[in-house]
Amino acid sequence: MMMYVLICLSLSLAGVAGLQFFYMVYLDKLDKDKKRRIYELEKRCQSLSRRLQNAESQVAERDEFINSIYEELDEDEKEEEIWADVIEER
Repeated sequence: MMMYVLICLSLSLAGVAGLQFFYMVYLDKLDKDKKRRIYELEKRCQSLSRRLQNAESQVAERDEFINSIYEELDEDEKEEEIWADVIEER
């Protein structure tokens, strides 16, 4: 009878050890998947950062262009005002 108890106990322990082994394999797979996902997210973040920098530089260039156009328009308006004053004085 004692032999059957020891056999059952050893099989139970082998089952628990097997369960722990497969759980560790599962956790290792999850860890690898998470590391791969983090790597992909970091690559995506770098790509988006580059795109953002490019977009910001394009916006800055367009702002400079627009400001230069407004400055030219302001100068043209000032010249027209000066000529209007000259004509009125005569």
